[in-house]
Amino acid sequence: MPRWEQGSEERLTAAALQLFREQGFENTSVVEIARRARVTNRTFFRYFCDKREVLFAHADDLRAALVEGVGRASGVADPVRMVVGVLAQHDWEGLAPRRALRERQAVIAANPELLERDLIKQHAMALEFADVLARRGVDGDLAGVAARVGVQVFLTAYLRWLDAEEGSEDLVAICDELLSALRATVLAG
Repeated sequence: MPRWEQGSEERLTAAALQLFREQGFENTSVVEIARRARVTNRTFFRYFCDKREVLFAHADDLRAALVEGVGRASGVADPVRMVVGVLAQHDWEGLAPRRALRERQAVIAANPELLERDLIKQHAMALEFADVLARRGVDGDLAGVAARVGVQVFLTAYLRWLDAEEGSEDLVAICDELLSALRATVLAG
């Protein structure tokens, strides 16, 4: 196995997703991931502290970019739409191809420990969004509700987008559709 090779992190991620799909997250070891990616175990640990981190790599950077987006976005008068818009307009396929995002989501959904970690990260992001909204003049309670509802609307749209065929549904359009349905439901109540 080579000591270091260009693209090791990408190969490790792809190898881990393949192995998680083939034999399950719990039954996959770091040694197997490194072997499949044709790198040493040491190279694996250069990029990831454990196999869970393969699924959550760069999550803090992503959260920081999204929080910054909420801080810069226009439309603070409609904070739910603003939060959903920032999330929907992010270049998700710039992180990985949709197929890989779909595989990642399936692994997380199938493992309670990973799902819990993902939900904690979503909650932390919503709290940061609420803080930014409050600093931008949105009432504290409304900021919290807008952040949490916005994140949930987006996540519902994101899961639908992941399941759709490539190019068949636009994430922004799905978010707009869900926001419209939510508004109609709230107004009808």
